Amino acid sequence: MRIDRAALADLATGAAFLGSGGGGDPYYAMLLGEAELARRGSFELVTLDVLADDALVVPCGWVGAPTVSVEKLPSGKEAMAGLLRLETMLGRKIDAVMPIEIGGSNGLAPLVAAAELGVPVVDADGMGRAFPESQMAIFNIHGISACPSVVTASSGSLTVIETSDNVEHERLARALAIALGGIAHMVEYPLSGAQAKAYAVPGSISAAIAIGAAIRQARAAGEDPFEALFTALWEGGLYSHAGVLFDGKITDLERETRGGFSVGRIVIEAFDGQSRVEVDFQNENLLARRDGRIVAMVPDILTVMDRETADSITTERLKYGQRVKLVGAAAPAMLRTERALDFVGPGAFGYPDAYVPIEQLNGWGA
Repeated sequence: MRIDRAALADLATGAAFLGSGGGGDPYYAMLLGEAELARRGSFELVTLDVLADDALVVPCGWVGAPTVSVEKLPSGKEAMAGLLRLETMLGRKIDAVMPIEIGGSNGLAPLVAAAELGVPVVDADGMGRAFPESQMAIFNIHGISACPSVVTASSGSLTVIETSDNVEHERLARALAIALGGIAHMVEYPLSGAQAKAYAVPGSISAAIAIGAAIRQARAAGEDPFEALFTALWEGGLYSHAGVLFDGKITDLERETRGGFSVGRIVIEAFDGQSRVEVDFQNENLLARRDGRIVAMVPDILTVMDRETADSITTERLKYGQRVKLVGAAAPAMLRTERALDFVGPGAFGYPDAYVPIEQLNGWGA
């Protein structure tokens, strides 16, 4: 499969939704991709099954607070620099790259570097959505080391991280991102082809493209883009349930950059003033309570969207007065296992509540 200009725009739309509010706004990454398309033509996208077992597959993406990325733009050279350094360290060429997370800007992050390296992007990722911390990748859940890892700043400065513990790796990378201005690019979790095939979330890039295409086509036809979104999610199979959780206006917003994260809470009130929903976020939207009752929780996807256009609104772009729909979707099944929930469930974010699937919380049918 090739990713052309139309598919790139669809990928940006779909990745913004799958980011659950995080991963960074994909707009600038899309502009970089469009410029690369003009220079080299379409991007190559391959499925996991074509990888040789001994291939070197490298995930990459951005680490830091998305609020910073709105004003501190990347140079566009960070990913390439990190990947080349990793090749030097490992003494071999990289065979393919993939996003560490499909959500937001990170869903598009590997495209330009892959084209410059002359390698394909794998139709997969390491999270099936976006999560705020590196050790929440599916690869860590299965015991794969994040290291050697390379962190690159927009200035060109480059740092190699070597640790035996992936939580320590996250802390070091986060501290570096803060020191480098709040955000940096990171190459991490170098994989063999066999490991990628065994553990990566398959088909997530093509799922994001399908989501974006469905929304675009519905808008053009004057149809409901939300219904088109839900149909695309269901038909793709990776995200089995989805629906609107709330419809209203943002009436309160608390947001700060703390510890390398964008942290806060929003309140959305119904237009008749009779109901409200509160959403907590740490880069990504984590948990929603409607009138005090939980209606969605991590790892399920929770995205605030413009109620007219179905544009996803990342947490750094939330504003008082926006008229929105809060949309939820079931996370991929591999994120809902008992072991995975230890890393990405409510308890991993300090919530005392046990995980309950979004379809059970809202009475959605099979």
